[in-house]
Amino acid sequence: MSATAVAGGDARTSRSVLVVFAGLMLVMLMASLDQTIVATALPTIVGDLGGLNQLSWVVTAYLLAQTVVTPLYGKLGDLVGRKVVLQFALVLFLIGSALCGLSQNMTELILFRGLQGLGGGGLMVSTMAAIGDVVSPRERGRYQGYFGAVFGVSSVLGPLLGGALTSGVSWRAIFYVNLPIGVIAFAVLQATLPSRKSSEHQHIDYVGAAALAAALAAVVLACTWGGTTYAWGSAEIIGLFAAAIVLVIVFVVVERRAREAVLPPSLFRNRTFAVSSGMGLIVGFALFGSITYLSLYLQDVLGSSPTEAGLQTLPLMLGLLLTSIGSGQIITRTGHYRTFPIVGTALMIVGLGLLSRLGVSTAQSIASVYMFVLGLGLGCVMQVLVLAVQNAVDYKDLGVATSGATLFRSMGGTVGTAVLGSIFNNRLASELKSVFPAGSSAAASSSGSSGLSKAALAKLPPTLHAGYLHAFTHALSTIFEVAAAIGVLAFVLSWILPDRALRDTATASTGVGEAFATPRQVKSEAEAARALSVLLGREKRRQLVANLAARAGVDLSPAACWLIAHLQDDPAMDIPEMSRSFDIPQAATAGAVQELAARGYVTLDDTGAGVKGVTAAGHAVAEKLIAERRASLERLCPDWSPDDHPDLAGLLTRLAGELQRDAPTETAVPAPA
Repeated sequence: MSATAVAGGDARTSRSVLVVFAGLMLVMLMASLDQTIVATALPTIVGDLGGLNQLSWVVTAYLLAQTVVTPLYGKLGDLVGRKVVLQFALVLFLIGSALCGLSQNMTELILFRGLQGLGGGGLMVSTMAAIGDVVSPRERGRYQGYFGAVFGVSSVLGPLLGGALTSGVSWRAIFYVNLPIGVIAFAVLQATLPSRKSSEHQHIDYVGAAALAAALAAVVLACTWGGTTYAWGSAEIIGLFAAAIVLVIVFVVVERRAREAVLPPSLFRNRTFAVSSGMGLIVGFALFGSITYLSLYLQDVLGSSPTEAGLQTLPLMLGLLLTSIGSGQIITRTGHYRTFPIVGTALMIVGLGLLSRLGVSTAQSIASVYMFVLGLGLGCVMQVLVLAVQNAVDYKDLGVATSGATLFRSMGGTVGTAVLGSIFNNRLASELKSVFPAGSSAAASSSGSSGLSKAALAKLPPTLHAGYLHAFTHALSTIFEVAAAIGVLAFVLSWILPDRALRDTATASTGVGEAFATPRQVKSEAEAARALSVLLGREKRRQLVANLAARAGVDLSPAACWLIAHLQDDPAMDIPEMSRSFDIPQAATAGAVQELAARGYVTLDDTGAGVKGVTAAGHAVAEKLIAERRASLERLCPDWSPDDHPDLAGLLTRLAGELQRDAPTETAVPAPA
C-alpha cells in the first residue's frame, strides 16, 4: 500500500472518529448530568408536587436503576452489538426524560426516574465500550480521558444548570433539555457508529443481577418507609429487611456458581478489594446524600433561588476536583497512595461535622467553606479506591474488579440517599410535633409529607415560621451527624488499606475521570488497553522511544530505525509522500535512506535516492526492533504474564504494531517504541 493511501485513509478515519466521538460525548454528558442536575430542583419539585418524605426517591430511583442494569448492558452489547444496545438505552432514557417532565405527582416522577435510570445505566456502559469499536488501542486512553473530563465538568455544571433551568424556565425543563440533545446524538450515532459485536460466546448472569437489584430495592424501601409509612417494628419493614438478607445470601450462592459473575465472591479474599469496596460504599453514601440535602438547606432555610443554590454548591465540587487532580499527580510521581484515603476520610468527617452545625443564621459564606472542606476530603479518596484495586488484582480479575470498585460507590449512593432521607423525615416529623399545636391545620399539613410547601410556609405566623425552620435545620443536622459517624468507619478502614508498590498500569488510573467513574462493565483486555495507552501518552512513551535502538542492540540513528520499520511493511512506499504525510523534513528521511543503504539494509534504485528493496539483513533488523518494541510494552505490566493470557499477548502485539505509525515530532526522527 502506498503512503498516499495510508495517509488518506488515516485522515478519513480521523474525521469519522471525531464525528462518532462527538455523538458519544453528547450521550455521556446527558447521562452524567442527570446524576446531579436534579439536586437543586428538588425543593421546587417538592413545592409543586408535594411529598417531601419521598424526595430521596427522586435521586434513589435513578441511581438504583442505573446500578443494577450496568452488568447486563455490557454483556448484551457483546451479544447483540453495542450500537443496537446503545441506541436502545438512549431511546429508553429519552422516553423516561419526557415522562419525568410530564409527571403530575411524586409517584409518577419516581417511577419515570427509574425508567430514565434504566436507560442511563446503558448509556454509561455502552458509550465506554463503543470507544473500543472506533478507536485503536493506542488511542483508547486519550479518548477515555476526555470522558473523565465530561464527568468532572458535569459534576460542577449539573447543580448549576439544574438551578438555572428551574429558576428561568421550570423544573420540568431539566428533563426536557435531554430531548433535543438526545435526538441529535441518536442521528449522529446511527449514521457513523459501526455495528459490531463480540464473536465470543457470552454468559449473562441474569439471576445474579436480579438478586442484587431486588436486595438493594428491599433495603431502600425499608429505609424509606420505616418510621413514616410504617412503624419500624411493623411486619412490612421487618419483612423487607428479612427479604434483603435472604436475597444477599441468594446473590452470594449464585455468584459462586456463575460462569461470569457480576461480582465474584473470590475477589473479597483480596484484602485491598474488600477494604476499598467498603470505603467506596461509605464515600458514595456521603457524596450523594450531601448533594441531595444541601440544596434543601440553601433554598428552604437560607432562601436562595435554585440558580443561587447551584452556584453555592460549587465549592464542594471545586474542592473535589482540586484534590482529585492534585492527588493523582502526586501519586503518579511518588508511586504511593495510602496517605490520601487516610487524609481524605479525615477531611470528609470534618466537613460533614461542620455541615451538621448549619443553622438558620449561618452565613452562606460559612456554609461554602464547610462544603469546600467536604469536597477536599472526597477528592482525596474517590480515585484512589479504583487505583488500589487495579494495583492489587491479577490480570484475569482486572475488568471485574474495576467494575466492582465503582459498583460499590454507586450502591453506597443508592442506599445512603435512602437512609439519610428516612432519618431526615423521621427527625423532622418528630421536631414538628413540638412546633405546631396538635390538631392545627399546619400540623395536619406537615404530618402527611413530613414538611410544608413553600406556599403553606409563607402563610405561617413569624413565630411558627421560625420554629419550622429550626426544626428543619435540626433534621438536616442529624443526617450530617450520621454521615460523619459512618465516615469514621471509612477512616478506620483507610488505615488497613494495603500500600502495595504501584505497577505502571495502575498509575494510569490516576486521572480525574476515575474520581467520577460510574459503574462500568469492562473486560480485562479493554482495561489493560486503556491503561497502556495512557502510559504511552506520558513520559514513559518518550523513554521507550529514546532507548529502543540501544536495547535492541541496533546501531542505527532514530530516523533510520523508524524508516526501516515502515519499509518492513511496504518496501515500495513513496518516501517523500510519507514524509509529507507525517510532516517530517525530507532531509531527515533522505539521510536515513542513505544510512540504511550504507549498512546494507536496503538497496537503492537507479537514482540513488529511493529505496528499491529491503535486504535480508534489513528485515532481520526490523524484526529485532519490532520484538523489542513489544518487549518494552510487556515490561509495563510485569505482574501479568502474556503466556498465561492470550488476549493480553494479542493486545501487546497490536499495540506494538500500531506504534509504528506514530508521526515523529522532531527532525531527529525517533525510533518506534
